[in-house]
Amino acid sequence: MAKQGAVIEVAEALCCPSVLAAPLDADEASDMALGFSALADPARLRILSILAAAPEGEVCVCDFVGPVGKSQPTISHHLKILGEAGLVHGDRRGKWVWYSLDRDRLARLRSALGT
Repeated sequence: MAKQGAVIEVAEALCCPSVLAAPLDADEASDMALGFSALADPARLRILSILAAAPEGEVCVCDFVGPVGKSQPTISHHLKILGEAGLVHGDRRGKWVWYSLDRDRLARLRSALGT
């Protein structure tokens, strides 16, 4: 198990440079800034935490209104920003959209802050 963890760390280091280890090129910096910018809002952080805690791994857009305390259009706006940053994915089913986290994208952002 320790060997697998080391392999994952090496793979993440190769694909996800740390902002603290070396200078980033313009594309890497832009990509990371888009992700971190999307995280810089309390409502979006709450949406991500709801998705992370969802037993089925996905949540209907209609189920965010009560817990987040925002209107449906505001929730949709926040989900659009999260989607554009690659942090969530939507799957339309009839008139509703079900959202899930992109856990790989979150892991890459997290690893970018490592040393």
